[in-house]
Amino acid sequence: MRKKMLATGVAILTTLAVSANAHDFKAGTIEIKHPWSKVAPPVAPVLGGYVTIVNSGTEPDRLLGGSSVIAERFEIHESKTEDGIAKMRPLKDGLVIGPGETVKLEPGGSAHIMFVKPSKRPAAGEKFAGTLVFEKAGAVNVEFAVQAMGEQPQNDHQAHQN
Repeated sequence: MRKKMLATGVAILTTLAVSANAHDFKAGTIEIKHPWSKVAPPVAPVLGGYVTIVNSGTEPDRLLGGSSVIAERFEIHESKTEDGIAKMRPLKDGLVIGPGETVKLEPGGSAHIMFVKPSKRPAAGEKFAGTLVFEKAGAVNVEFAVQAMGEQPQNDHQAHQN
C-alpha cells in the first residue's frame, strides 16, 4: 500500500512538473518563456505579442520574425523616444539575443511583437499558435496565451501553471 501511494505521489509530482513548464519552449540554446497576448478590441488593426527569450549559449542568436495563425503579418517592433516623442518601428534586421542574455518583449518595453491585420481576436484564456524564427535556432512553434485587458503578466511560476 505504501509503495502504491509513493508511486502515485511521484506520478502526480511528475505531472505537475511537466505542466508547470508546458508554456515554455526550447530550441537549442534558446528558451522561450510564456508567450502571451492581450485581448484586443474588435476593431484593433494589430495585436501585441510578448515573450521572454533566454539565450543560454555562447553565441548570439537573432529573432528574425515569425508567423501566426491569427494574423496576416508578424513583425518585431522597437519602441524608442526621440526628441520627447515615442516612436515605434519594425526591426528589419531582427532582434539580437546575446550569449547569456535574457530579452523581454513586454508592454511598455523597448521591443514587442505585432500581429498585423488579425483575422481572429482570441478571448481571454484562449491560446493561439505561432512560430518564432531564429537565425541559428530555426523555427520554433509556440502558443500565445491570451490575457484579459488590464491583467498583468503573472510571475514565471504562476504563469507556467496555467
